[in-house]
Amino acid sequence: MDWTKELLESALWVGSAFLISSLLLVIIGFILIKTTKWAAQFWQLSGHYFNPVKNPLTVFTFAFILLLSLFGVRISVLFSNWYNVMYSALQKLDEHTFWVQSVVFAVLASIHIVRALLSYYLQQRFTIKWRETLNNTLLDRWMAKKNYYRLYYLPDAADNPDQRIQQDILSFAQLSLELVLGVISSMVSAVAFTIILWNLSGEIQILGFTIDRGMVFALFIYVLVATVFAFKIGRPLIQLNFLNERLNANYRYSLIRVREYADSIAVYAGEKIEQNQLAQRFTNVINNMWDIVHRNIKFQGFNFFITQTSAIFPFILQAPRYFAGKLDLGGMVQTAQAFGNLSDNLSFFRNAYDSFAQYRAVLDRLTGFQYNLEQAEDLPTPNIEEQGDMIRLENVSVSTPDGRCLVKNVSLEVNEGEALLIQGQTGSGKTTLLRAMAGLWPYCEGKIIRPSKDILFISQNTYIPEGRLLDALFYPDVIPDNAEVLAKEVLHKVSLSHLIDKLTQEVNWSSVLSTGEKQRIAFARILLNQPKVAVLDEATAALDEGLEYAMYKLIRETLPQLRLVSIGHRSTLYTHHTALLKIEGKGQWTIQSLN
Repeated sequence: MDWTKELLESALWVGSAFLISSLLLVIIGFILIKTTKWAAQFWQLSGHYFNPVKNPLTVFTFAFILLLSLFGVRISVLFSNWYNVMYSALQKLDEHTFWVQSVVFAVLASIHIVRALLSYYLQQRFTIKWRETLNNTLLDRWMAKKNYYRLYYLPDAADNPDQRIQQDILSFAQLSLELVLGVISSMVSAVAFTIILWNLSGEIQILGFTIDRGMVFALFIYVLVATVFAFKIGRPLIQLNFLNERLNANYRYSLIRVREYADSIAVYAGEKIEQNQLAQRFTNVINNMWDIVHRNIKFQGFNFFITQTSAIFPFILQAPRYFAGKLDLGGMVQTAQAFGNLSDNLSFFRNAYDSFAQYRAVLDRLTGFQYNLEQAEDLPTPNIEEQGDMIRLENVSVSTPDGRCLVKNVSLEVNEGEALLIQGQTGSGKTTLLRAMAGLWPYCEGKIIRPSKDILFISQNTYIPEGRLLDALFYPDVIPDNAEVLAKEVLHKVSLSHLIDKLTQEVNWSSVLSTGEKQRIAFARILLNQPKVAVLDEATAALDEGLEYAMYKLIRETLPQLRLVSIGHRSTLYTHHTALLKIEGKGQWTIQSLN
């Protein structure tokens, strides 16, 4: 064997295949993006990642992966030729050629192993980087402009955004690379092995007709018919895979809710209802899984039948030529090997249909989520002007999403050291007004003037983040160097001395602390963060009147310059506030002094 010639031919073969494949990939990709929904969805998600100007390394890495993939096709062709020479040597009892081909095999196998390992590493690296980029992009958009919250205002919000960011992105990156490389390698390999099979194929007799190179035509017809039937059988898998993602996410979310609300469920003794709901969601998961299994039995059964049939098919077609002495054993074996490779490559779309089905489901989920983020960003935002330490409302009106007016043309100002109490019947719009002040409520008119920083919003259900209790006390600020000293002092003041020794413990504090303890943690945050403005939404609803009085007295005396806005139902709160805003419903309101 002339190694120099073989290496040169291989280099030219791989280089030509790479250039042609790259050009076709760009042309076909452009056409598909303009004409098909799924390709447009792919580009919508990843166009920025494959931008050669912004991410040249990404394009270079993918090109190198493609080059290695095509090199793998060339190795397969060389192995095919090796089969011919090796088996012909065995048939002729040619010992010298046998040992030479054994060395050739060792060289080819070594090259193949190195190529496969390098390709695996680069593909994994490429997928990880792609996942990082997609994750950061969607996570940034989800968290930006409080979209994670504003999504709830959409009439048809995407379910389980956590799964779409965590799981669907991974599936998207892996399947995209797998399917693109699979398509290109299959097409190039199909061309290469078609040439080999064309050279090995002779005349075949079918129904009295003689067809030159008939094996090639027979194979293409065989695969085409099989692919059409496979697509028809496998098509329902697209919707079934989409449902599988959704149903599993819903079941997992329900399990998480049981963990998060364990205390409430236990108090209500609601285990039976919760278990029934979990059982129903799990039943939906299992039923859909059985639908997938039944459909896959039909789909995979058909594929198995086609695959097993194709194993004997070339031997049957070439048998007359072999027994007539027109084909030696090496040619017979290479025919079967080339036929099998060509059949597998032409059957790529049939064999990978379930992967395509899963990929379509992932595309729909990710682009649906991205569309929802765009909708959330397009929602109206309150007219908020950030100005010094001022808190003022100028003709502010808030309404429900369906246009029902809750509060109309509210104008007021809370000066330094003053405290405004907001009261009204349930559903009158008290909390909605505070959400507008926080920039959360889209359906708001008028101007809201508030500080750009040093403003703290406290809800009735105090949020306790994961991690140490010390971090929870200073949330959302970063803890200072003397955090423990300050925290211990403040815990004494808010009657939580029993937690002083647990400041550095990392447990699920949201479940460990009672509602009353969480609300006192909120007052500790006010003392530690020392904001210029504090907005409290029924922040003492779980405290008795004595503790409520003590907490308000503490922040009013410790932070005398604090501008305070709070919602509460008790008349005992009048003592700690300088003005009362009474929301009376249907847009009506009154304000009076409490001095």
